[in-house]
Amino acid sequence: MKMKYLHTMLRVSDLPAALEFFCERLGLVEVRRRDYPAGRYTLVFLAAPGDESAQLELTWNWDPEELSGGRNFGHVAYAVEDIYAACQRLVDAGVVISRPPRDGRMAFVRSPDGISIELLQAGAALPVREPWASMPNQGEW
Repeated sequence: MKMKYLHTMLRVSDLPAALEFFCERLGLVEVRRRDYPAGRYTLVFLAAPGDESAQLELTWNWDPEELSGGRNFGHVAYAVEDIYAACQRLVDAGVVISRPPRDGRMAFVRSPDGISIELLQAGAALPVREPWASMPNQGEW
């Protein structure tokens, strides 16, 4: 049986805040959106620029609901060209780096709904560099 990975779905409580985080700060792009008035929800599919083969589906229910347990999900991971530059861009945009890239290889941030996002250096780890090498963790990751 042939299979192909399609997407990971995350429920979000505030669609504009989620889109600001995933698109404006993390750098994903919206590839399609569909509103379902009868079910009172919206689906927004995001992907890394130039790679629509692995998508993130944001599901927003129009009626307010309390979301919790983001850490129970685990995490969503993305490879980045330069872990330090990616983290600096996020810090400059006001995002807290939960687990800094002290090793030049891996970092974690969280979405507005508490979903853990792992950033991994594409290829070999970069040389250890300050201020990242001595930066402590902040919160859970």
